[in-house]
Amino acid sequence: MKRLATLSTLSALAVVASAGAALAQDACPIRVGVLHSLSGSMAISETTLKDAMLMLVAQQNAAGGLLGCEIETVVVDPASDWPLFAEQARDLLTVNEVDVIFGAWTSVSRKAVLPVLEELNGLMFYPVQYEGEESSRNVFYTGAAPNQQAIPAVDYFLEELGVTSFALLGTDYVYPRTTNNILEAYLIDKGIAPENIFVNYTPFSHSDWATIVSDVVALGAGGGQVGVISTINGDANIGFYTELAAQGVSADDIPVVAFSVGEEELSGLDTAGLVGHLAAWNYFMSADTPENAAFIEAWHEFIGSDTRVTNDPMEAHYIGFNMWVNAVEQVGTTDVDAVIDALPGQTFPNLTGGIAEMLPNHHLTKPVLIGEIRADGQFDIISQTEPVPGDAWTDFLPESAILEADWVDLKCGMYNTQTQTCVQLTSNY
Repeated sequence: MKRLATLSTLSALAVVASAGAALAQDACPIRVGVLHSLSGSMAISETTLKDAMLMLVAQQNAAGGLLGCEIETVVVDPASDWPLFAEQARDLLTVNEVDVIFGAWTSVSRKAVLPVLEELNGLMFYPVQYEGEESSRNVFYTGAAPNQQAIPAVDYFLEELGVTSFALLGTDYVYPRTTNNILEAYLIDKGIAPENIFVNYTPFSHSDWATIVSDVVALGAGGGQVGVISTINGDANIGFYTELAAQGVSADDIPVVAFSVGEEELSGLDTAGLVGHLAAWNYFMSADTPENAAFIEAWHEFIGSDTRVTNDPMEAHYIGFNMWVNAVEQVGTTDVDAVIDALPGQTFPNLTGGIAEMLPNHHLTKPVLIGEIRADGQFDIISQTEPVPGDAWTDFLPESAILEADWVDLKCGMYNTQTQTCVQLTSNY
């Protein structure tokens, strides 16, 4: 009887195992949604991120896939049209039934997608520097928060270059406006007079920069050092930098530090006149590490060209994708709730020699790098910090300084530390 019981138990286990295998088979393939603009004003920046995701998925499939399944990418083109981002995110989650989305560049596109993610309990990794002031349970922010890019860049201008007048130039949408609100408050706190802060916003794809550049030059009429903080996005950068060169403005005259210009954007420009201008990111292709060398080699092999560059948001997708894979393997499922709970605390090597960690506020630890444009379109890294924890809510706006995001202990992305209550984050933009 004992032997029969054992055989019966083994038989039952075999049935369970068989059912589990069938369920696993039914769950294949695992689908990854790629939500990046392949046309319109933002294609200059986002097309490469689509290609990077295809490479990362191909590498994972070559290594055996995930949970015994092949990973399938579902690529869409929201065409730099913000409402279309929301429509296509809904289709990815409901029609294509993707397990995760990697996508968006502008904050207005992320804000458009956010209500869809929260309604349908979708999961998205957002790979680009942004203005902060947000922490959603359904989003993991692998780009820089202001304290990991904008604030350190301003500090560099103040402390290293002696800038006394600031031109804050941005594209007219939520990221530049919110970032510049933070920077204005920060600069005034640092002793910069309000009259020495010039703020200007232009539409996407803006091309006539003559008057604006002249206004920036005029800031230096009193003899002080002028610096430009640029949150200009997309193909408008081509006209801006072209006009700087046309008016004979060099980095020695008026240095520009950009937050949305990297190797990909420079690859379409004549950089001879841009040498010495700056960018603040968390990664540059010129980083001299074994991890970066391997990444670049894999990228060139995948894309079939040794001239295609890498950039910061690509590294953000690289880190985010690998953290997602590790979290899925840890919990043994692509179930969104289980994966979200497993992501905080995940670590993965970045490409500049350190370790990235996903924090309870769904932001990463990231080093801050200042790079100087070279004639070949690459950057000389002139400053680099240790990894800095991303802050979802800035300390430099009174209404935000009292807020905290913590999805592990507080289970809240907008916790008011004064009232000790969780406030509902709105998705208005």
